[in-house]
Amino acid sequence: MSIPDFQAIMLPLLQALGDGNEHHLPTLTAKLAEHFQLTEEELNALLPSGRQTVFYNRVGWARTYLAKAGLLETPRRSYWRITERGKQVLARNPARIDLKFLEQFPEFVEFRQREGGLRKPKLSTIENEKTPEEVLEEAYQEIRDRLAQELLSSIKQNSPLFFERLVVELLVKMGYGGSHRDAARAVGQAGDEGIDGIIDEDRLGLDTIYIQAKKWDHVVGRPEIQKFAGALMGKRSKKGIFITTSSFSDEAIDYAAKIDAKIVLIDGKRLAELMIDYDVGVTTISTYHIKRIDSDYFSNG
Repeated sequence: MSIPDFQAIMLPLLQALGDGNEHHLPTLTAKLAEHFQLTEEELNALLPSGRQTVFYNRVGWARTYLAKAGLLETPRRSYWRITERGKQVLARNPARIDLKFLEQFPEFVEFRQREGGLRKPKLSTIENEKTPEEVLEEAYQEIRDRLAQELLSSIKQNSPLFFERLVVELLVKMGYGGSHRDAARAVGQAGDEGIDGIIDEDRLGLDTIYIQAKKWDHVVGRPEIQKFAGALMGKRSKKGIFITTSSFSDEAIDYAAKIDAKIVLIDGKRLAELMIDYDVGVTTISTYHIKRIDSDYFSNG
């Protein structure tokens, strides 16, 4: 069974609280996971931010909407129980509880109007299955993917020398190469035996990393990686980074994974993602902070 959307969780959640007792949130979540027969992989699936599991997020929003409709309440921190109204709803034996069902309760309608939900155009079925965090994170990921494509296109329109300077900037932002001046002297000047540059692994220069930076359009195959690995062997080194604006063939990836030398392959997609993460060639235009209530603050009242 796939991970249920937050509306599909509402009725089983209310039923799990149907005995009228207080239920601890982690225990309640585990009970719902068992009800939906979720696998370990499904339980561990994360939102794009990687900070919360999809199932926990959906249970949380199902709980929030039921509470706003007055069907359940929290008597103390991390514990939930059904209300009299919630018991009355269960007594009607509904086939499903969803957002439309909850609109019969004035408190829920008022809540949705405050958050703007009922003033928006009617959402599609797919959109209604997503929690606000999922909608926001998917929109963020779409913006990020589009930005990555624009970055890669801009890189390809510039010269190989520009690409080498970009590599310098990125590696320094990631903590390699010591100072920017030291890194700039190293990268793009070796140019022998399949090596384009040399950079320190750390600011103290305790180890050296050799670099291959190729602004290519065609796929990088195994022969190029073999040549780079041979160059590393000639330098008595086992650490290298191969950066390209294109992609790597499956044979190249497999070969790099099996040899003794540690060669990190960075294709165009990952390069653009790293540039976004380390603010190279991009600028921030808006920042949104997603906050939640601090339960510890209110537990000492």
